[in-house]
Amino acid sequence: MSKIIAIVNQKGGVGKTTTSMNLAASLATLEKKVLLIDADPQANASSGMGVDVSKLDHSIYNALLGQVDIKDIIYTTDIEGLDIVPSHINLVGAEIELLNFKNQERVLKETIQPIVRDYDYILIDCSPSLGLITVNALTAADSVIIPVQCEYFALEGISKLLNTIKIVKTRMNPRLEIEGFLLTMYDSRLRLANQIYEEVKRHFRELVFKTVIQRNVKLSEAPSHGVPAILYDADATGSKAHLALAQEIINRPPLPTPPPNGRGAEAKKK
Repeated sequence: MSKIIAIVNQKGGVGKTTTSMNLAASLATLEKKVLLIDADPQANASSGMGVDVSKLDHSIYNALLGQVDIKDIIYTTDIEGLDIVPSHINLVGAEIELLNFKNQERVLKETIQPIVRDYDYILIDCSPSLGLITVNALTAADSVIIPVQCEYFALEGISKLLNTIKIVKTRMNPRLEIEGFLLTMYDSRLRLANQIYEEVKRHFRELVFKTVIQRNVKLSEAPSHGVPAILYDADATGSKAHLALAQEIINRPPLPTPPPNGRGAEAKKK
């Protein structure tokens, strides 16, 4: 059964795209069939997985507007079992264009419905905002991973994000749950990082992943080579951490079922 996970935080620079790319690659390495959907107009996940964004004819933007079939914009990657639906700067305009749609919050869910059963996991890399595209991702998802950087102001805006998740769960997607809070950019040598770690654990308890993503140069370098960290350096701390995160997600018990009627080389196109 497929599981759809949105990686969300309206703060920029917290590690959403790094998490999306490397978690997707790690799940595929653990022999899961994975689709990464780049729902961020910056398209960093797309270029970081080897897609030449400048040469794209179509992207998730065109699929959301009904101009192309989602199956026609799925690209393979250098990791067996991992596919990607790329993004494009055009996605910025979708926020306005989707306002003309009848069920504007459910467009992404309806768009990906034909391919959901083809994958074990579908990860959605969201933009640093709580706009309509992110709401679409939350409406389509089964759960949410919230990256939290171990730096000053780490919890700033989290209450607004949690409120948005609550609204989506109440009005549009009753099955939506929080998969977990993921601590990123952790440096055990810094007292502030350890304070943030303790504060997040105190606030969210069992919702915090046991795996912590430490600061790691290889994680930063890998996207410039068009590959996830596990292909760039499998022995790097960041690669091993994301493998541990993937294993933690795989081993987690299934989320509760909602009540009935509740509310490397350049990637190649398949």
